[in-house]
Order: sequence, then structure tokens, then C-alpha cells
Amino acid sequence: MISSQEYLARLKRLKSNIYMGGELVERDDPRILPGIKVVSLTYDLVEHPQYSESLTAVSHLSGKKINRFTHIHQTPDDLMKKQEMTRLLTRKSGFCIQRCMGIDAMNALSVVTKEIDDAKGTEYYSRFLEYLKYWQDNDITGCCAQTDVKGDRSLRPHQQKDPDLYLRIIDKNKDGIIVRGAKHCITTAAYAEEIIVVPTRAMTKDDAPWAVAFGIPADTKGVYLVNRASSPRPRKYLKAPFAEYGSSDSFIIFDDVFVPWDRVFMCGEYEFAGRLALLFALFHRHSYTGCKPAVTDVIMGFTALAAEYNGVEKAQHIREKLASLMSVAELVYAAGIAAAVKSSKSSSGTCIPEPIFCNTGRKHAGENIYHEHEILTEVAGGIPATLPYEDDFFNENVGPLLNKYLVRKEGISSENQHRCFRCISDLNCSAFGGVWQYAGVHGGGSPIMETIAILGNYDLELRKRIAKELAGIN
Repeated sequence: MISSQEYLARLKRLKSNIYMGGELVERDDPRILPGIKVVSLTYDLVEHPQYSESLTAVSHLSGKKINRFTHIHQTPDDLMKKQEMTRLLTRKSGFCIQRCMGIDAMNALSVVTKEIDDAKGTEYYSRFLEYLKYWQDNDITGCCAQTDVKGDRSLRPHQQKDPDLYLRIIDKNKDGIIVRGAKHCITTAAYAEEIIVVPTRAMTKDDAPWAVAFGIPADTKGVYLVNRASSPRPRKYLKAPFAEYGSSDSFIIFDDVFVPWDRVFMCGEYEFAGRLALLFALFHRHSYTGCKPAVTDVIMGFTALAAEYNGVEKAQHIREKLASLMSVAELVYAAGIAAAVKSSKSSSGTCIPEPIFCNTGRKHAGENIYHEHEILTEVAGGIPATLPYEDDFFNENVGPLLNKYLVRKEGISSENQHRCFRCISDLNCSAFGGVWQYAGVHGGGSPIMETIAILGNYDLELRKRIAKELAGIN
């Protein structure tokens, strides 16, 4: 395991390939640093007494103690520890911890590479294990590039007018493959060391060139990261942990990128493209059953704090709203626990979360995210949307007056009122807040995909047989 300083030093050694606002920028660009600070928590807290048990695991390959963000889940307890870790860390940053994407992709690859080998006699799984050793030995942070730009959604990859609208293999040689295309909405790419590419959908035989999976360094020649960063508004005076963190999402362009064979994990095996796409989504949605309850914890905490500061914390309608938030958080978390307990073993030994519980939890979280922010808005009142600029509270003329009139409940200082409402403003009334509300719906896949996964795995025929038996239908 490494420290956050070692992680930062490795990032700085990567070649420049990030574009922001039309300019080529380095990985220490101030707009990217808030996201780096989030990932740094996963290194900084690994030896902390409160977090070490959740944040570390024992490698099934080497027997060494490793960061859980590089671990392949071997037992239901591993899945629950990952879920617990995600909730704890997300509470620290206030929103998505971001490092889960890479290891969720690695877990999916650990299953599907073995299944391809079993079916076709290939050697993807042995390649993957060598790649995994590299990840674990170096405590790698990676991202998963799954979402293709897709072009016309009614057409399959091979039917698109421009064949590059899904990432594809354009050439092969004795040394490796060459790929072209783009992936977008890719969180963490700007401060990932490795980019793992997996298919975005099921493929047919005609789509074989688009059925590809691999892992490459984030600064590989021909890879361009067109990045958008999000973070709370900077603070001049009222410094706060929440205001220090942020995220980045990249539009990744693969402009005839060479991938050596030892990093290729699927190359035309179209029958397994859908399996890999769905498994990454499944592992990632299980991660969401840890992070989304933590996001609700944050929203709930500010809702309760605003109610207390406003002097209405004992009102029954406030308590009912808090109970609603509690129910969402714990039902989603419980779904993740159930998905772990009911998990199954793959041929590679990797534990796969039960899909119905996993997708139900994620679906419930996504359907409630805007309602949770609505509750916070109702309880906090209008001031987060109209709060004067921070500088005005420190102006010698109007500052004392603003602080005088911001006070509400006796015993709560004006500064603490200000700090609370400014964080709520960042959560509910800022570009950063808008990004994360949207991510609460679409992160881990659009809502319809959770519905499809539930319908595809649910035994509806069993329920019909129950009804027939009760009705006396033969």
C-alpha cells in the first residue's frame, strides 16, 4: 500500500493529455485538485483505526495486506466490507468517493476473462491475473471507461453510419491491437493511473470488432481526456472540508491507440460483451448501495441541522421528513447487504452480488434523490439560494449587521448558521450540486437499465404459480 503523497507523485509523472477549456493542462491543475483530494482519502485513511479494517483486505493471490480498492471479492463478507468502506469514506468527502469504478471493473473482468477461457480456450484470465498483481503491488487508482457515445441509439454498433461511434478494434498485429472511438461521462479519468475499457452493451456476431476490453495507462499515446471539473464554491474565510472536495468527468478519445496483448482481456468475443457490461454495472451498483446511503446521511444531517438551527427540530412534520430520509438510506443499504449475503461464486472464485437486490437498491436510491434534496430545501428555507457572498459577512460596514440578522435559535452562533447554510447552498443551489443530483439518477447506468436488470432476473413465473394455486387454477 502507498501513501497519498506517493499517489500524487505518480500522477505528476504522467504525460500531459488533459484538455480543459480548450487548453492542455497538467494533473495538478487547481480545477482537478478537489477530485484528487477525494481519492487521496482512500490512501490517507488506510491505517486510521476507524477505517483500516474496512479499507484493507488480504490478497487471494499473494496473501499480503492490500488496499480494498485493489481487492477481488472472495466472500460475502468481502462485499459487505466494501459496502461499509464506501459508506464510511463517502461520509468523509460528502459525496462519491470515486475510486470504486476501477475495482468494480476489475472484479467484472476477473469473472468474464475466466468464462471466456473456459468456453474458448483463450488465455485472458492469466493475463488478467498478471495485471491484477500489478494493481495490487502498486496500489493503483483506475477508472472504468464503459459508456460509448453510441450515435443513433436505435442502431447496433455495426449499423452506425460512423463505425467509430462505439469504440472498436481497427487493426491487430503480433504485438497487440489498435482501437479507435470515444467513451464519455467517465468519472476520475483525469486523476486515474489506469483506464479500463469494457463494452457498453450486448453484441451480435456482426458487432465483433466492438467487443473489446483492455487496460492501459491513462497517458497512453493517442488518449485524450477532455475534462469537466466540479467542486463547491471556493471559500476565503469559512474553510470547511466539504468545500475542499470535488470531482472530474472526462470525454475520453481513443485516437488509434495501441494496446499490447498482455493488456487485452476481450478481443472480438461478442458473446461475452453483454455479460461483461452487465457485470461491471452490477458490481458498481453494489458500490452504490454503500455510497448512496452515505449521500443520504449527508443530506439528512444538514436537514436535521437546519431544523435545529431554525428551532423547529421537534415539529412532527419535520420528524416525518427525517424518517423518510432514514428509510431510504437504510433500505438501500439493506439491499446491498442482502445482495452480498445472497451472492454467488463464479468459476474464478469471485463473489458476484445477487442482481435483484443490488438493482432494486440502486433503483430505489435513484428514484428518491431529488425528493431527498426537496426535503432539505423545504426544511432549510429560502436562505441557501439567496445567501449573500461570503465576503459580505466580513465587510467592516455590513458584515456585523449581516451576522446580527442571520442569527436564529439562541445559543447558535451566526458563524455556525452561516457555515450550515453555505454548505446547503453548495448541495442544493450550485453547479456542483446540480451535477451530483444528476449523478444520483444516472450514475452506474440510466434508470431504465436497473429496471431491465430486475425484470430480466426476477422469477415472475413463480409468482404466477402462487396466484394460480391460491385461485385453484390447474
